[in-house]
Amino acid sequence: MSLILASSSPYRKAILDKLGLDFSVVAPNIDETRKEKESPIDLVTRLSKEKALAVSKSKSGLIIASDQVATLDTGLNENDSILTKPGSHENAFLQLKQSSGKTVNFLTGLVLMNTETLSTQVHVEHFKVSFKVLSDNQILSYLSKEDVLNCAGSFKSEGLGIALFNKMEGNDSNSLIGLPTIQLIHMLTKENVHVL
Repeated sequence: MSLILASSSPYRKAILDKLGLDFSVVAPNIDETRKEKESPIDLVTRLSKEKALAVSKSKSGLIIASDQVATLDTGLNENDSILTKPGSHENAFLQLKQSSGKTVNFLTGLVLMNTETLSTQVHVEHFKVSFKVLSDNQILSYLSKEDVLNCAGSFKSEGLGIALFNKMEGNDSNSLIGLPTIQLIHMLTKENVHVL
């Protein structure tokens, strides 16, 4: 059965490449707008499912889909704010300033859909990152060294972003990059796809 990554993210593709499995990549092209009164956890769950469903309309096999948000709140309530991809240097600076000395909660939705059996496995991975108290100069120095304009929370944990943190808490650091690999391997095993 073919394996398909429903994503346009080069980061997710790079993580899946590490598992040594043959897979194809299809961009799901869905509307990712947050619905009114939708909590961050409900948002990543819904978008992961919608991405898999969108790709299943043109491809068959095992479809992997994921979505991620970062929040300074718990992520469980409808009024919790989301740290989006900054898109500009100014927004990245403001996000990092806002995160300074605080804990950012990452919620990463993961779906594995089998288009033959119509079964769908769903999981949300939680990961916390505690930031150091950062000076404006430290933030500016970081932003001058790493391109983070398309990264939720304005950092790359797999790069120099690690220097921004006091502590990381969670089961799978790959979830910070956008694909909870440990859970994905469990899901694939249930579908008789073995990494080892």
